[in-house]
Amino acid sequence: MEKLRLGLEWFLNPDHIPLLAGLEEGWFAAEGLDLEMIEPEEHFDALDEIEAGRMDVAVTEPLHLVADRAEGQPVVGFARFLHTNGGVMFLEGRGIERPRDMAGKRLQYPGAPGPGGPAIVRTMIEADGGPPGAELEPVNNGFYHTDALAEGKADLATLVFYNFELVEAAGRGLDAGFFALKDWGVPDFCQLVLITTESVLRERRGALEALLRVLSRGIDLVHQRPGRAREIYRARGPEGSGEPLARAICDATLPCFTYDLAMSRDYYRRLGQWLAETGQISGVPAPETLWTNELVGLGRGGRG
Repeated sequence: MEKLRLGLEWFLNPDHIPLLAGLEEGWFAAEGLDLEMIEPEEHFDALDEIEAGRMDVAVTEPLHLVADRAEGQPVVGFARFLHTNGGVMFLEGRGIERPRDMAGKRLQYPGAPGPGGPAIVRTMIEADGGPPGAELEPVNNGFYHTDALAEGKADLATLVFYNFELVEAAGRGLDAGFFALKDWGVPDFCQLVLITTESVLRERRGALEALLRVLSRGIDLVHQRPGRAREIYRARGPEGSGEPLARAICDATLPCFTYDLAMSRDYYRRLGQWLAETGQISGVPAPETLWTNELVGLGRGGRG
């Protein structure tokens, strides 16, 4: 058995059901892979772990892939597997009816007071005809977006996923509104991708191909046998996976898995340009250095 250590972008959750299916159904074992899924202590430390040899692959979002590459790190993405609707969440009845109403508000986002959250919201405000460079007050309540709004700590929360935070808000009886990134000028980065380093991509190619074969089978199972996918998540997910809210989040996540694991250079060119224009990176990485489609679409028989 060949060991493959995969770092998760966050705690174990429904985003990882295709991988859990591969473990539960014995598909990884059949491919000769011993997959270990690791929950990083810090949300963004996966690349350091790969470079240190403690992980081989990690889950992240395209946003972080581009930012890491812009800093000169030898990271490369090679498969996408989930695409959800992401954006800004707020509570109804509090004076926010359209994006330009967000100017001057308190903004909750992980990493505050860093530039990422305000860049998202200001882009949306400007796309709606609002003032450029609008004032925003950063709030850092970690990843507890819904708590920040419910407890009155913030007026807005960004870096939210529709299948998580909006479902959570509804489950808590909150009337939440939502502006999607894709509708208001922000590149749609609310996707999950697999990354590794250039050296691991070169040296562990066979293991990575096997990983994608199992991942594709897991996505098939999610769409074709959703009842079985739910059973697997309840069996292998974190404690409380069978609770009503957890089940609702799971149900909202199942449609988000994509059959098409590839991504385009044009997508990464646009994302890099936006990150540079908003001052989040100092230079735009060449798209061909960010992403490769060479491992996707190989079929279950491998290279064939």
